[in-house]
Amino acid sequence: MKIALAQTNPVIADIKGNLAKLVSFIGRARSAGAEIVVFPEMATIGHPPMDLLGNRRLIDENLAALEDLASACAGIAAICGYVDYDKENGPMLFNSAALLAGGRVLASRHKACIPPGDAYSGSGYFSPGKNRKPVEYGGRSIGMLFGGDIWSGSDGSGIQRAAADYPLDPAKRLVDEGADLIVCIDASPYAWGKNSKKWGMISALARGNAVPIVYVNQVGGFDSLIFDGNSFAVDARGAFLARAAGFEEDLVLVDDSLSGAGQLSGEEELEDIRMALVLGIRDYAAKSGFKGAILGLSGGLDSAVTAALAVEALGRDNVLGVTMPSPVSTKGSVDDSIRLAENLGIRIEAIRIDEIYNLYRKKLSDIFTGTREDETEENIQARIRGNLLMAMSNKFGGLVLTTGNKSELAVGYCTLYGDMSGGLAVLADLPKTLVYRLAGHINRNGELIPRASIEKAPSAELRENQTDQDSLPPYEILDGILERYIERAMTADEIVADGFSAELVRGILARVDRNEYKRRQAPPGLQVTERAFGIGRRFPMAQRFRH
Repeated sequence: MKIALAQTNPVIADIKGNLAKLVSFIGRARSAGAEIVVFPEMATIGHPPMDLLGNRRLIDENLAALEDLASACAGIAAICGYVDYDKENGPMLFNSAALLAGGRVLASRHKACIPPGDAYSGSGYFSPGKNRKPVEYGGRSIGMLFGGDIWSGSDGSGIQRAAADYPLDPAKRLVDEGADLIVCIDASPYAWGKNSKKWGMISALARGNAVPIVYVNQVGGFDSLIFDGNSFAVDARGAFLARAAGFEEDLVLVDDSLSGAGQLSGEEELEDIRMALVLGIRDYAAKSGFKGAILGLSGGLDSAVTAALAVEALGRDNVLGVTMPSPVSTKGSVDDSIRLAENLGIRIEAIRIDEIYNLYRKKLSDIFTGTREDETEENIQARIRGNLLMAMSNKFGGLVLTTGNKSELAVGYCTLYGDMSGGLAVLADLPKTLVYRLAGHINRNGELIPRASIEKAPSAELRENQTDQDSLPPYEILDGILERYIERAMTADEIVADGFSAELVRGILARVDRNEYKRRQAPPGLQVTERAFGIGRRFPMAQRFRH
């Protein structure tokens, strides 16, 4: 059977727009000679719709779109993800897939394994489906699965699965009931290292059940989440037949009767992260209706990397850089900002904040009488800059991009209502050491980010001769502690056992916990790891746990 993998980028709740895209892909697949085209999970609505699922009109519109899509299936069949509900027993929702052919819906199946801890599409939204039998089409017995289903059961691969969360083994059950082809539709967000696990797991699943598997994943940016696509198909031996592009829409034709040619391996970390962030910026701006982007340029590494990514995502004519030197800013920082703007070809504006800063100081002088200067006065500078950027956003309609990294956000080394002011935090899930590596990758074909921005000691430049290491340990050490605590959920004692100072570890972990209130007020950050700050990592703000 010739199968088209249709990797689409929907807009959440844009039923008409999504339908038009699906119909277009059906036409392309038909022209390519496909017998059946497979779309991602929730392709009609877009994933994740979250609490929009409570709107019955939206569900009804997506059901009507499914019927319209079936009408477009002349001379070709389609498998498409949508949202269904139990018409006889009330408001129970199902994450569903339909087989469409001959102008009608031939069969539908509902997702069996609903992840209980998934804040985006877990058990708070959907109920598990009960009809898991294969469907017959074109002389084949097709088993329809969803992303969560493939993480259940056992495949002999040695890969650990959450058996308690997923007591069923949907793939094996389908094969036992006669399935000779498995189609898995998914909306699985990107995280570095995840694809290698997925490739190995699905390959082993196909091999263990002696059945070819077609896997189709959503692509696109959806608020903080980035979906990478990378759809693929494997034969009954687990060898790869074909793979769609990463981080872009694609249509790939496979013949499941053929034999594959080996295994996929070797994610390209820096290139994948670059493409993920570019896609995240581009889609967030476009889907939210922003005309371009505005960001403050400090002459440092983080703002330079953010600017370079923004230019790639939106085009140089749609990015405005603003340098806002204060009385303690160095000439080198301004010069490096200008050099960056020249390298990227973007417009840059300079606004000195000396006068505004001095006026703030004057207005607060009576109230602050008898106190010593500290970070209060330093943070005023950052807050002035945040206000200026937001004013330009209001006036010109540009999306303000914040430039702080995950290391800073973790320990609160950032100013609330200052450098945290904005609409999208581009580097919020990248530790500082990874930002350095990404900068080198961006410069691989020539200097875009000035060498000085990479080589000089990082500094917030809120006081004379300030460096980040005045307040933080070296980033190599800090990121090592943070990775163990945030990504791997290790205890303080376990981190100390890895060779870190006990005093330092407990101090850093306390800072992470204490600054949850800041992160709750930060703009959404693009996610590239399995444990990003935000909805996927939830800790109370007011608590007294001590490490």
